[in-house]
Amino acid sequence: MAFIQGDTRFLLQDLVVAVLPLIILLLFIKWLFFNAPLSNKNLPPSPSRLPVLGNFHQLGLLPHRNLGSLAQKHGPIMLLHFGSVPTLVLSTADAAREVMKVQDLMFCDRPDSSLSRRLLYDGKDISVAPYGEYWRQLKSISVLQLLSNKKVHSFRKLREEETALMVNKIRVLSSSSVPVDLSELFVTLTNDVSCRSAFGKKYSEEGSGMEYKKLLKEFLELLGSYSFADFVPWLGWVDRISGLDAKVDRVSKKLDEFLEGVVQDHMDKQKINLREKEIYSEHKEDFVDILLRIQKETTHGISIENDSVKAILVDIYAAGTDTTATVLEWAMSELLRHPSAMNTLQTEIREVLGSRPDITDDDLEKMQAYLIPGKLNNKSILRELF
Repeated sequence: MAFIQGDTRFLLQDLVVAVLPLIILLLFIKWLFFNAPLSNKNLPPSPSRLPVLGNFHQLGLLPHRNLGSLAQKHGPIMLLHFGSVPTLVLSTADAAREVMKVQDLMFCDRPDSSLSRRLLYDGKDISVAPYGEYWRQLKSISVLQLLSNKKVHSFRKLREEETALMVNKIRVLSSSSVPVDLSELFVTLTNDVSCRSAFGKKYSEEGSGMEYKKLLKEFLELLGSYSFADFVPWLGWVDRISGLDAKVDRVSKKLDEFLEGVVQDHMDKQKINLREKEIYSEHKEDFVDILLRIQKETTHGISIENDSVKAILVDIYAAGTDTTATVLEWAMSELLRHPSAMNTLQTEIREVLGSRPDITDDDLEKMQAYLIPGKLNNKSILRELF
């Protein structure tokens, strides 16, 4: 028995010695493939890259700053390689305008991503759907039905109520000399406004609401993640070992269950209203109601299935919560960094409001002074704040 174990040990050693050169040869071939020059000689400048990983190592913990440093060295248009994926990086407004406006038809499709396919219903949403008739119809529905001036105005009272709740929280905390976490308050505000507009109720309260808020936070984090399978396909197994695949499956499943429940609740309410001959007036419709109404119509030329409805709802939430909260946080940070701008804003608000305690959309139109010359005016800040 001991002899057999000894033989097995030596066989394993021989196997390792035989396979190791093959692995090294494979890595060398991959390195040659990833670093092979492209046929087009008019490519933008590109910094040197590592085998297999490409320029991933140059992103660091602060990608925006590191990309800015690379742009200063290689120019406003540069070519980076993330694994096997060549990526064009633009660092000036003129370059971005050329791509996003002048040559927009050539760059209109989002890069294919396994994460977005799994999280966003296989590209049925607006943000990553391939350019074509389906995408154009979704955009038309969003612009004309969901985000029109009339519809946005119909949610004015909703926004004022949630803003008043946030201001009251700040007032209570500050009067008690308790530190105020504005970042968390901004996230709660934008979350509540988005949820009430889209779903008809907010989900920031305790219990299932807190679980939903945590789930959406995980969802947004996953959207900002990257998968080895997308950039280095032959290393896709790393996503399974790291737990990324399992987390994506869990979050997408739970989010789908939540959205399916929201859609089903609205369908049930519509059946009850129809049975009782009660029809929602337009100003009472939330986004789910609108999408379900469009689903029953045939005038839009495309089929809006339940997955499409849920995908659009995900887009609306993601676009209306995290991004808006980030802008609010940035605006307050800039005001704190520029005391003179803060004084200008406070003075103008007092002049416009007079003795009234709350600011309205109409008040914003009366404010014209610039807070930070050349960067930002108070109207753009206040539109986000209120």
